[in-house]
Amino acid sequence: MSKNILLHVTGSISAYKACALTSLLTKNGYNVRVMPSKDSLQFVGSASYEGISHNKVETEMFGNDDPIPHIHIAQSWADLIIVYPASANCINRMAAGLADDLFGATFLANNFEKPVLIAPAMNTQMFQHPAVQESLEKLKKWGCQILPCGEGELACGTTGVGRLLEAQDAFEYIKKAL
Repeated sequence: MSKNILLHVTGSISAYKACALTSLLTKNGYNVRVMPSKDSLQFVGSASYEGISHNKVETEMFGNDDPIPHIHIAQSWADLIIVYPASANCINRMAAGLADDLFGATFLANNFEKPVLIAPAMNTQMFQHPAVQESLEKLKKWGCQILPCGEGELACGTTGVGRLLEAQDAFEYIKKAL
């Protein structure tokens, strides 16, 4: 039986790697629904995710065939939720419990009976900021699995921690979590 993966993509330059993860999951028999943030669509468009996943991209809370998509996706459909890449903004929003967009509401509707994986990706100074570190600790205490960041050259031109985990490595974490 195919497992259902909800992939939330945030506004990060590394959003392009979400296409590779979507492809890897789909080729291995997983059913992937992508729920990109509005900012992430500035980096990679909906058509890319739809073409790779063969599923409609989820972006809106209202105006869908499903009047309460956040409840159904989180509680009935998804076997696993992964945020890849997870920006500082997204991490802090999740830890604050904000639900003013589809993913925020979906995250709050999640019952933590299914795995939630978070793959941070950001500038080193942002990653090391106390707000981000406290949010990651809070999310871990709630039951989320925080995936490791890579270290090396970042998109901003600096070198340090904050690189998004490669798609193949994220795929291995997903398989273990399921």
